[in-house]
Amino acid sequence: MSIIGGAGADKIRILIADDHEMVLDVFAMYLSSAPDMAVTTGKTLDEAVEHIASDGPFDVVLLDLNMPGMNGVAGLRKAIKMNGGKPVAIITGNPTPRMLDEIMNAGSSGIVLKTTGVRSLANAIRFMHAGEHYMPLELVRERHNAGRQTKNGRLSDKEMMVLSYLAEGKQNKEIANDLKLAEPTIKMHVTSICKKLSASNRTQAVIVARDLGLI
Repeated sequence: MSIIGGAGADKIRILIADDHEMVLDVFAMYLSSAPDMAVTTGKTLDEAVEHIASDGPFDVVLLDLNMPGMNGVAGLRKAIKMNGGKPVAIITGNPTPRMLDEIMNAGSSGIVLKTTGVRSLANAIRFMHAGEHYMPLELVRERHNAGRQTKNGRLSDKEMMVLSYLAEGKQNKEIANDLKLAEPTIKMHVTSICKKLSASNRTQAVIVARDLGLI
């Protein structure tokens, strides 16, 4: 058990568990130097669970996604259940869009990259402590872009906009008026959308898009 920084009623009590010692030490030493934070550390999920059971709930818990005992998001769910409704977030390297969704859908309060600067980490912890969800901007962009990917190419911003109008049942002329574009331009976008979604017509395109979670 390792506790860094004196505990106090006015301090954010943080638990960080990571089997990568360098990451753990750098994060813990910086955070413990902040006047409003007290840090407890561990190297496995079992250690984290023991700390929560004996000293928790913590104000914010950070768990390495790949440390011993985690078993994907199963460890995250276990820690969330134990931490009394207070934020539990994941530390990871370079998660795939699918893993991002799994982590957030499991109830995580955020995702912190191992490459995160220590100052940004402190701000992320304060953000989650305030009840918000945290995700680095680069991951938000990746998740956003991945959501538009089809097997035949990525839908552009304009195509996503046209697709949303198709989902409302609007015709090309109506869409052209709303977007202040020429009707042939809208027709071109609809054709491109159908091609990328492997749909034979606009109605099928909307059905496919809904199945893919695009709209």
